[in-house]
Amino acid sequence: MELQNTVKEALSALYHHPDDTVRARADRWLQDFQHTIDAWQVADNLLHDASSNMETLIFCSQTLRSKVQRDFEELPSEAFRPLRDSLYTLLKKLSKGPPKVRTQICIAVAALAVHVSVEDWGGGGIVSWLSNEMKAHPEYILSFLELLTVLPQEAFSHKIAARPERRRQFEKELISSAEVALGLLTACLGFDELKEQVLEAFSSWLRLSRGISATVLASHPLVHAALSCLNSERHLEAAVNVISELIHHTVSVSSGGLPAQMPLIHVLVPRVMSLKDQLRDSSKDEEDVKAIARLFADMGDSYVELIATGSDESMLIIQALLEVASHPEYDISSMTYNFWHILQDNLTRRDSYSSYGSEAEAERSRRLHVFHSPFEMLVSLVSFRVEYPHDYEDLSEEDHRDFKHTRYAVSDILIDATAVLGGEPTLKILFMKLVQVMTLLPKLPPQPQLLQTVCSTIGAYSKWIDAAPVELSILPPVVDVLTRGMSASEDSAAAAALAFKYICEDCSKKFCGSLDGLFHIYHIAISGEGGYKVSSDDSMHLVEALSVVITEVPPEHAKRALELLCLPAINPLQEITNQGGVSLQQVPARQLTIHIDRLACIFRNVNLPEIVADAIQRFWAVFKAIFDHRAWDMRTMESLCSACKYAVRTCKRYMGITIGAMLEEVQTLYQQHNQPCFLYLSSEVIKIFGSDPSCASYLRSLIEALFSHTTRLLKSIEEFTARPDIADDCYLLASRCIRYCPDLFVPSSIFPSLIDCSMIGITIQHRDACKSILTFLSDVFDLANCSAGEKYQSIINGVILPRGASLTRILIASLTGALPSSRLEEVTYVLLTLTRTYGDKVLLWAKESISLIPPTAITEAECSSFLKALSDAASGSDTAALTDTLEELSDVCRRNRTVQDIVQGALRPLDLNFTAVS
Repeated sequence: MELQNTVKEALSALYHHPDDTVRARADRWLQDFQHTIDAWQVADNLLHDASSNMETLIFCSQTLRSKVQRDFEELPSEAFRPLRDSLYTLLKKLSKGPPKVRTQICIAVAALAVHVSVEDWGGGGIVSWLSNEMKAHPEYILSFLELLTVLPQEAFSHKIAARPERRRQFEKELISSAEVALGLLTACLGFDELKEQVLEAFSSWLRLSRGISATVLASHPLVHAALSCLNSERHLEAAVNVISELIHHTVSVSSGGLPAQMPLIHVLVPRVMSLKDQLRDSSKDEEDVKAIARLFADMGDSYVELIATGSDESMLIIQALLEVASHPEYDISSMTYNFWHILQDNLTRRDSYSSYGSEAEAERSRRLHVFHSPFEMLVSLVSFRVEYPHDYEDLSEEDHRDFKHTRYAVSDILIDATAVLGGEPTLKILFMKLVQVMTLLPKLPPQPQLLQTVCSTIGAYSKWIDAAPVELSILPPVVDVLTRGMSASEDSAAAAALAFKYICEDCSKKFCGSLDGLFHIYHIAISGEGGYKVSSDDSMHLVEALSVVITEVPPEHAKRALELLCLPAINPLQEITNQGGVSLQQVPARQLTIHIDRLACIFRNVNLPEIVADAIQRFWAVFKAIFDHRAWDMRTMESLCSACKYAVRTCKRYMGITIGAMLEEVQTLYQQHNQPCFLYLSSEVIKIFGSDPSCASYLRSLIEALFSHTTRLLKSIEEFTARPDIADDCYLLASRCIRYCPDLFVPSSIFPSLIDCSMIGITIQHRDACKSILTFLSDVFDLANCSAGEKYQSIINGVILPRGASLTRILIASLTGALPSSRLEEVTYVLLTLTRTYGDKVLLWAKESISLIPPTAITEAECSSFLKALSDAASGSDTAALTDTLEELSDVCRRNRTVQDIVQGALRPLDLNFTAVS
C-alpha cells in the first residue's frame, strides 16, 4: 500500500507541481519504477481500485501493458492464469471506457497471447476463447471488439519480447483462426452503432486472411458492408481503410498473382470508380475527399501493371487519377504523384516488354502513344503549382519550405512526363518553346524572385545552352542575366552562382576565349565589392566554375589562368603568414578556412596535374606556416588537410618533393596534436603512392609512426568513445594499407597492436568508427583468404589464432546486444569472413562463447541453430541462412533489458582486452 501511495504522489507531482525540478525527479522515479518487479502488482492493484483517478489509470495501464510486452519472463509460469483473469476483469470493467485505458489493457491481453501457447487459452487459442466470451457476455462487446482489432496488429509487433519462433507460431495461429474472427465480426454487423469498430477490426484482420480465396472475399458480407459504407459520411474513413487493405491484399506476395485475385478486383474497382464524381463535389468535407482520393491513388499504385496495358478499362482509371491530380489542394493532388512516376517507369523501361519478343518495340510505341494525351494533360494540370503566389513575401518560413517542396515534387512530375512525351512537346505544353524561353529571359524585369527563377532555369538547361546553334548567340545575354542575379538579392545570387557553375561545366569550351570577362565577374564576387550579394558559401560555385573552364584552356595560357584563379585566395593567406607566428595563431579560423577551402576547390577541379603541382610547390611555404602555427586548431587543420588531399589526388606523382615535406609535417604534428584529419590525409597518400616502390621507405616510417601513436591513445573503450574521429580515421587508414601496401603494413611491428586495439574498440557506439573497425577486420580476413594474400597468411595466422577465441566472443557479444542492431550486417560479415578463413577453429570458439550464455536467455535449440548456420557458412553455403539465423539470435538476446543484461554479463566483451601473445 505504501508503494501505491508513492506512485500516486509521484503522478500528482509530475502533473501538478509548479517546480520543474520536482516534476523531472518524479518523472525519473516513475520510469525507474516501471522496470521493477513490484510494478506488476502495484499497477494491477491501482487499476482495480475504484478511487484511482484518470492520471493513475492511464499510467498504470501503460505500465501493465509494457510489463506484459517486455517483462513477461519475470513471472513464474503459474502466474499466467491469475494475470489473464485480472486483465479480463479489467476488460469487462472498462467496456464503457475510458477508451485510452481500455486500449492499453487490450494490447496487454494481445501481448499475453503472443507469449503463451494455444493450450493456455483452453484449446483453440485466444480467438476461440474470445468467441466464447463474446457469446456469453455480449454486454462487454466494445472491449471484445477492440481486443479483436489489436490481436492481428500485435502479431507483427516487435515491442513484444517473444522469441521469433513463437512470434511466427502466433501468426500461424491467428491465420488459422481468421475465419472464426471474421465470423464474429459478421455477427456484429447487425448493430449499426458497432459498424465502425467492426470495419476497423476487419481491416486489421485482412493482413492475416491470406488463406481466404478471392472468390470468398468477393461475396463476403464484411466486404459488401465496407463497400456500402463508402456512401456513409459517418463510416467513410473506416470503409476506405478496409477497401485500401483489400486492394493491397490483391497484390500481396501471398495473393497468388493478379489472375487469382480477379474475382475480388472486379468487385472493388467498379465500386471505387463510382466515387469519381465525389472528387468534384464542393459540398463534401475535405477529409472525405482526401479519403476517396487515397483509394484512387492506392488503386493506381497497386494495379499499375494492368493500367500500363492501355486497355479501355485502364484508361477510365487514368481519367479518375487525372481528376485527383487536378484537385486544387496539393495534399490531395500529390497523392497520385507516385503513380505517375511508376507508370512512366513501366512505360519507358524496355524490360517491361520482354515477354513480347520481336513485337516488343511495337508494343512500347503503342503504349507510349496511348498515354501521350494523359501525360500532356498531367503537365497542364500540375504546372501552375510552380508559380510564385502573389503573397509570397508574406508567407511564413514554414510555408516557404512547403512551397519549395511542392516545386521540387512538381519538377519530378515534369521530368516523368518528359520521359514519356519528350522534352520539346513537354515545353510546348508549358506554353513556349525553349528558344523563346531563353531569348525572353534577358528581357524580363529585374525583380528578385523572378531573377531567382530565371537563374535556376538557366542552370537547369545548361546542357541545352551548350548544344544550341551558334547563330542564336544565347550565351552572352545569359551570362548578363546571371550577373544581374548576383546583384539583386541573396536568394537570386545563390541561384545565379549555382547556375554559373552549371553553365561553365557544360559550356566550358565556349568560355575559353572569354576568360577576362569571367575573371572580372569572379574577382568582384570573391572580393565582395561591386554590389554582388554572393555569400562566402555560394562563392564556392564560382570557384568551381572557373576551375572547370581553366582545365579546357590551352597549356600555354593555363598556368597564368590558374594563378589568377588562386590569387584572391592565396594573397590573404600570404598576408596573414607574413605577419608572423603570433598573429597567425590569434587570427580567427574563419579568416583562414574561407581561403583554404577555395584553394581546395581549385585543386579538386582543375584537372591539370603538372600545373597544379607547380602552384602547390609555390604555395607550400604558406601551407607549412599554417601547419606549424595552427596545428592545435581542428577546423583550420581539417580545411588545410582537405586542400592537401585534393592536391595529392589531382597531382599524384607530379607532387615531387612537396609530398615528402607534407608527410614530414603530418608525421610530426599528429604526435603532438592528435588531429584525426592527419590520418585522413595519410589515407589519400597511401591510396596514390602505396604501391610505388620508390615511396616504400618513407611510407613505412609514416604508417608506423601514425599507428604507434594512435594505439597509445586508444587503450580502453572509454578512450575510443572520447576520440571516435581518431578511431574512425585510423582504421580507414589501416584498411587502405591492406589494400594498397600490404607488403609494408602486414609484416610491420604495428600490425598485431592494431588488431588488439580493434578488439578493444569493436563495441564503440559511434557508427562510423565502429564500421571502420569492422571493415578493417573483414579486410584482414579477406586478405588471408585470397590467393593474392597467401604470402601473408603465416603472419596473419600468427596474430589472429592466439586472439581468435576472444575475437569471436566479442563479435558474438556485438551481435547479441553490445552494438545496436543497425550494426548487424557489418558484424555478420566479419564473423562470416573469420569463419571462412579459419573454419572449424571458429566453430569451436563460437561454441565456447555461446555456451557461456545461460539457458534462461537462449535455448539449446537456438544455440544449435546458430552453430549449424556457422558451420554451413564455413563450408561455403549460401550466406542468407547465416544472416537470417544471426538476426534471430540477435532478436532473441535483445528481447528485453533483463535478457540483454544476462547475455552481456555472460560474454563480458569489454573484459577481453589485449590478449597476451606468446
